[in-house]
Amino acid sequence: MKLPLRTLTMLTLAVLVSEVAPAWKIQYAEQFYELYHQHMYRYPEDGAENIWYLSMALRSPFANPLNALAVIENEIEWEKYRNLFVMHTYLKLVDEYLSMAAKYDKFNAYFFNYPWKSANLDSMRTAEQYYKLALECWELALSYSDVVREPRFRWIHLDELTFWEDEAYRIETGDLDYRDIIESHLARLDRTQREFENMDYETY
Repeated sequence: MKLPLRTLTMLTLAVLVSEVAPAWKIQYAEQFYELYHQHMYRYPEDGAENIWYLSMALRSPFANPLNALAVIENEIEWEKYRNLFVMHTYLKLVDEYLSMAAKYDKFNAYFFNYPWKSANLDSMRTAEQYYKLALECWELALSYSDVVREPRFRWIHLDELTFWEDEAYRIETGDLDYRDIIESHLARLDRTQREFENMDYETY
């Protein structure tokens, strides 16, 4: 079978690129973090992808300070940088888990949803698990923000990470508090679950 010239050209380019392109091994926390990206439209598979990248960032070693996401000049800056990084990454995981929970949550138990009662309850159980994971990540973020706020770090400011520094400050002042948000979601979810459980042919 004779291939069109365009197809042959593309295949030739693909072979040439694969032969000369160097492999790039992803092994450091910063590399995994930089793969995290936000989508205009969030789908469960996108959220799962981001959760994997962020989880790998937390499990991986940090790159050399020369390759950090901020200018690091001494050991105290390096220590603050690592704690800020972990705190911020856990906050990003909170966002992703909340987004995933919203995909499965049923915010209202409408009577006409009775025919899908079982499926709705299954979906809400999945949402509950994501809310609980978000709460776990929030608690871990809090523990690292406590370290960042220690007196020895008070006068250390990493210019490139101003947004992360602001997150730590907002946690300290109580302006950023995911616990209240997540617990209100869980309380509402529990009420909605009970409404679905109480549905029967008479309510439908």
